[in-house]
Amino acid sequence: MKDNRAEAFDSPSLLGNLLRRLHVDIPLFLGLLMIGGLSFVILYSAGGQEMQVLIRHASRMGFAIALMILLAHINPKQLQTLSPLFFAGCVLLLIAVAVMGQIGKGAQRWLDLGVFRFQPSEFTKLSAPMMVAWYLAEQSLPPKAKHVGIAGALLLVPVLLIAKQPDLGTAILVASSGAAVLFFAGLSWWFMAGCGVIGVALLPVLWHFMHDYQKKRVLTFINPEADPMGAGYHIIQSKIAIGSGGINGRGWLGSSQAELDFLPESSTDFIFAVFAEEFGLFGCVSLLVLYLLVIMRCFYIAVQAHDTFNRLLAGSLSFTFFVYVFVNIGMVIGVLPVVGVPLPLVSYGGTSMVTLMAGFGILMSIHTHGKKHPV
Repeated sequence: MKDNRAEAFDSPSLLGNLLRRLHVDIPLFLGLLMIGGLSFVILYSAGGQEMQVLIRHASRMGFAIALMILLAHINPKQLQTLSPLFFAGCVLLLIAVAVMGQIGKGAQRWLDLGVFRFQPSEFTKLSAPMMVAWYLAEQSLPPKAKHVGIAGALLLVPVLLIAKQPDLGTAILVASSGAAVLFFAGLSWWFMAGCGVIGVALLPVLWHFMHDYQKKRVLTFINPEADPMGAGYHIIQSKIAIGSGGINGRGWLGSSQAELDFLPESSTDFIFAVFAEEFGLFGCVSLLVLYLLVIMRCFYIAVQAHDTFNRLLAGSLSFTFFVYVFVNIGMVIGVLPVVGVPLPLVSYGGTSMVTLMAGFGILMSIHTHGKKHPV
């Protein structure tokens, strides 16, 4: 006879029920936990085998997960109502950065509150698509030209403020998150193609306004060997690390590029190169599969969303996470210019992780509040 008391205290069952009560989407959460767990393995190697790096990473991840659960518990209707206020707050913070932000490595991106400092531009990755989704949810879809123009103007304000810091990588991510909302709203392919043609035509104008270091990054992308000990050093060392990993890799803690400090930013922007050297092609494919499973679950949530605002926002957040992965790995392997985008949930850093996990919390809120019995 089955022991009902044993069943009642079955740990997996209790944990699953607890996560459902907290509105946590279990498949998505498991995927995030696997990527997060892998980050500790690779950070220990890339961070010089220092336990303090892991402790700080764990504290930031713990805070990010707590924020994710908190946002998952908030009804999406409340998030929709707060979207304009959140967006306005982020724009004001970006203005504050321009006026009194902290300067580091030639860029003015941080606000220092004494107790901690943060990058307001990171939160704009959430507020911008929320604002555009909030605006378009009140319009008939597909959006008319004037509605696209208004949405574009809303998006242009934070993008220009971020680009001025200068932070071209984050500006591109914010612009892509807002553009994704327009795409999922049913924007015509012809309209998008026309915008692409105009964008290409304006490249010479953009080049004129770019900073010298940004121009150098583009030229280095085209020919990194032109300055092997200067601007091209990062990407050359990254390719060496990836190539030396081969099929099976050199083994955990076997990255010569990170161990001998040949690879700059080995625990942040270029951590994928360390991972590729230690775990090889098989390891890289496994990590990409984990990312793919998370992205597929996110888009599933977007498809299942029960109203326009939630569908547009969920689609944009899913696409933004994909862009994060694509841009970071693309720049590390040399098919995209270096723009300073971290590898999501793996690179060392606090603000980016918090923002990403907040986005996943919103996705979970959209899914679990939309169904009585989420799957």
